Amino acid sequence: MTRTRIALVSATAAALALLTACDGYGSSSGDAPASPTADGGQGAATTGGSLAVAEVGGLGEVVTASDGRTLYRFDKDTANPPVSHCHGDCAAQWPPLLAGESMPPAAGIDPALLGTATREDGAEQVTLNGWPLYRYAKDSAAGDVKGHGVGGTWFAATPEGKKAASVLPKPSPGDGGGYGY
Repeated sequence: MTRTRIALVSATAAALALLTACDGYGSSSGDAPASPTADGGQGAATTGGSLAVAEVGGLGEVVTASDGRTLYRFDKDTANPPVSHCHGDCAAQWPPLLAGESMPPAAGIDPALLGTATREDGAEQVTLNGWPLYRYAKDSAAGDVKGHGVGGTWFAATPEGKKAASVLPKPSPGDGGGYGY
């Protein structure tokens, strides 16, 4: 069991290592070439990189990709078993964080909480405490949390995989793009 968990964490760690080379929207953000995306464009699923923990104004500690962009969880997903219910138009607005070869352990995140879930298309999505992780297409910079609270179902993820406490104002109807699902 321990060897399996270590192998899973190592595989997930390597997958997220690639995220640092791609900003998740099809353009390079470093010296390494951009990782391919599912549709090659805006809002595409992201692969690779490492996770980090950052203090985000009003929310406390949340999980981010290595580029500082906030990662979210969706209340309509399930954690046990881990299942994503965000596909099609939803996934275009909320790109899933996909696993690759491996992922380095993130400071502040218990490696035992990291895993993957198989999506409808067969891709492996990174999970935290069973909850599939996503970016929000309207977050354009490190520290943005425009997706927090959208539709009452999307929340920045804490290092424990829980919903971040919200002291932010609720997003206006235009901020959600109708993708509260």
